[in-house]
Amino acid sequence: MEIRPVSSTDLNQLMEIDGTIEAAEFLFIEQAGQGADTRWNLQPRPLRQKQTVANRLDDERWFAIRQIVSGADEGLVLMADHQQLPVALVAAQPRPQRNVLQILDLRVDYDFRRQGLGSALLFGVIQQAREKGYRAVSASANSNNVPAVQLLLKCGFELCGLDTHRHSNHDLVKETVSLFFYASFD
Repeated sequence: MEIRPVSSTDLNQLMEIDGTIEAAEFLFIEQAGQGADTRWNLQPRPLRQKQTVANRLDDERWFAIRQIVSGADEGLVLMADHQQLPVALVAAQPRPQRNVLQILDLRVDYDFRRQGLGSALLFGVIQQAREKGYRAVSASANSNNVPAVQLLLKCGFELCGLDTHRHSNHDLVKETVSLFFYASFD
């Protein structure tokens, strides 16, 4: 297994990484108070049945990855390969206005999970961000993707906020609240 930057010859194979999300629980988010006195409580709760969601690269992320790999945009795209086939991927772009490196996508092929590849890729991004002088690495995950949340927390990211209206006006009811994380360096 080797972790390396993605080259233009790798691009066609990246879509083959099976990023299926499988979870047996979700983060229940409860709002208390109103206005400036609003508080949020997050509690893991079991799902009635195991959730399996196909997690294909959407057009926006795919375009960003191609732009970074081609050199048209700044950023970082790393992959782990096994026998010359990509099995994991992380893409990140700088956000200079906030002086952070933002993770756009992280995926590990379904058959290669729980082997440390996600952690290795995250630490690769953190190392690059430190070397380039960023103050932090930022990432987001939905409240129904508990494995992603657990990975970010395990790798030293802190939960720093949430957005209950990012995807729709009913994210809280649909249990797809966006959670924001930072791995800060100072």
